[in-house]
Amino acid sequence: MSIAQNKKAFHDYFIEERFEAGLALQGWEVKSMRAGRVQLQEAYVIVKGAELFLLGAHVSPLSTVSTHVEADPTRTRKLLMHAEEIGKLIGQVERAGYTLVPLDLHLKKGKIKLEIGLAKGKKQHDKREVEKDREWQREQQRLMRNKR
Repeated sequence: MSIAQNKKAFHDYFIEERFEAGLALQGWEVKSMRAGRVQLQEAYVIVKGAELFLLGAHVSPLSTVSTHVEADPTRTRKLLMHAEEIGKLIGQVERAGYTLVPLDLHLKKGKIKLEIGLAKGKKQHDKREVEKDREWQREQQRLMRNKR
């Protein structure tokens, strides 16, 4: 079940490969994410040492969060993956000029998972071309419906 999606990532990047990562979260964050109070639009993934971190994801705290917790909506969250996967990603990012973008936050067997994509940035003309193709596909669908 999807909690939040980053549709902007598909507009700005070519997604080459997808990976699933766990998140190191606090209790109030889990409750807020399950309630759907999270945004990934401005979020990105960085590499520090041999670890991956999610920056810029905004998790709005619920009003029912206990009073003794100091909620930081945009704190840096550690991503949990196998060491081999992290090594592969780090190699791609440093050598080949790829970047890591969060694509989808979802529940899997009761745990919150983040789907990250190994992506290459799109140029402006690529974005226009994709939009043109999308418009043409819509027009073809309209024409086919009208013929029937």
